[in-house]
Amino acid sequence: MSRTLTTAMSNAVTADVVRPILLIRMVFDTAPLHVWNGVGDLTFSSNTYSGLGDLISISTIEETSDVSASGINVVLTGLKSSFLSTALNEDYQGRVITIHLGGFNASGSLIADPIIIFTGFMDVMTITEAGDSSTISIACENKLIALERSKERRYTPEDQKIDFPNDKGFEFVADTSKQEIIWGGRSTPLGVYGGGGNTTDPSTQGAGNLA
Repeated sequence: MSRTLTTAMSNAVTADVVRPILLIRMVFDTAPLHVWNGVGDLTFSSNTYSGLGDLISISTIEETSDVSASGINVVLTGLKSSFLSTALNEDYQGRVITIHLGGFNASGSLIADPIIIFTGFMDVMTITEAGDSSTISIACENKLIALERSKERRYTPEDQKIDFPNDKGFEFVADTSKQEIIWGGRSTPLGVYGGGGNTTDPSTQGAGNLA
């Protein structure tokens, strides 16, 4: 998939010396969690990312020529107790995770406009505790996984009110399924025919006495 890089980022990734970094943003209900694979705090897009150094590992991010959803696995080790509390107490499944690829210039400053290399949803989180440190492994699904999910929506008043509580557009849908609609002609009640006689058998209409 092609990406649009700023001139500074394009020069950085093609330079003889490359200083790449990864910035991970995980959105929880109470507050997002920001970490990066460096040391100390780093400010990007008005958010402060806490450095975990080489305690962050990310599986290979795959991109294919067809439209397919390839997930990744993110492992965070040596987390602070506050991070662990967030992982234990927050609802995380289906929450957004975004990973940026950035870089430093020769003077150690962050190059403007890191690019998004993965956007998806957190799925399964595994927590392992060992002594005074904890490790969180997060299986993440690509956002394209949404294209593979069937839409469980119905043309009913109850379903319509999920998005539009005061909409009555589907109020009579059930009744219309019982209506008989005849296109291009006029309905004739059963047993009523033109011509003489009062018989209900059309084969005898207009017939004389053959005796």
